[in-house]
Order: sequence, then structure tokens, then C-alpha cells
Amino acid sequence: MRARSRERIMQATVELIDEHGFNRVTLADIAERARVARGLVSYYFPGKRFLLQTAMHRHMHLALAAALRPLDEPGNPAQSEDPDVWLATTIDAITGLAVDQPTLMRTHLALILAPIDGRFVQDDEQQQLGALLQEVLRRRGSADPAADHAVLRSALMGACIGLLLPGAELPGSVIRADLFARYGLDPRLGPRSATAVALP
Repeated sequence: MRARSRERIMQATVELIDEHGFNRVTLADIAERARVARGLVSYYFPGKRFLLQTAMHRHMHLALAAALRPLDEPGNPAQSEDPDVWLATTIDAITGLAVDQPTLMRTHLALILAPIDGRFVQDDEQQQLGALLQEVLRRRGSADPAADHAVLRSALMGACIGLLLPGAELPGSVIRADLFARYGLDPRLGPRSATAVALP
């Protein structure tokens, strides 16, 4: 029950901030959407900033896991053991959040660039996201997935900033092409290959 309550709180957080922005959402709003007592939100999360960062790490982890799952399902038409397909799918899944949910991702990026207590929040949800990224890199033969994951994470967050920088946004097709070229990927791979030219 405790785990379900935390999950509902995190899900309500990403939904509300995506809809209304960070400053217009209160912890009381989140509690109401999650159908839990207001005090329970503060019990699990020490403040709205920490809550959003944790909720966003979960949101990215779940989005990436959902994108990768078909690649690992025998009998699924999308199933693939090609490590390049796994990395292309990863890039499209994470940068796709910036395209599909710009308010949410812009808020998350602003908070991680001005972190709580001057440090990046490395919670359990962030660790799960990191583990998925490391597995993708391990499939590509990385000798040091932990170190290479840090570089990939930075590249993905930098790409999201490029997509979302107010007044200086780069087209999604340019961002995608740069990341794919950096990792030697065929641009025809990945779920966004057909729509890459149409991305903002």
C-alpha cells in the first residue's frame, strides 16, 4: 500500500505539472489528484522540488522501459537483438519526452540545473533509469557501462535543452541527427525515424 501511494503521488505530480506548470501546482493539488492525505505527500517527499525530480526520474524510467520492452519480447514484430536499435530507441524515448511534454521536461531540467542543496538527486528512480541506460550500452559492447552511461545521460539532457531552450530551440531533426551521428546510428532506426523531419 505504501508503494502504491508513493506511485500515485509521483504520477499525479507529473500529470499536474505537465498540465499547469510547476508554480501553479501545490502539494495539496497533488494529494487531491493522487487521492491521498496531504500530510502523506510531505511524509514521503521533503518538498515539491524533490518530489518533481523523483517523479520525473520515475517518468523517464517508465517511458524508456515501455519503449524497450517490445524489443525484448520473443514473437513481437518489433523484437530485435540489434544493439543499435536499442540505443536508437533509447534516444528517441528520452528526447521524445521533451517533444511531447515540453513543460514537464523544461521544469525538470531547470530544477536539475539548480539542484536542492547544491547536489543532483540520485534517488532509487534515478538509479533504475541509470541501470536501463547501462544495459543498453552493455549490449553495444561498452567496456565501462557506468562511465559511458554518464556521458550518454549528459548527451540526452543536453539534447533536451537544445529542443527546449526558449527562443533558441533547435529543430528535433537536427538534434536527432547529431545524436545518431555521434553514436554511429542509422537514422532509419528507432520509433521516431518516420517522423524525425516533422519534429519541432
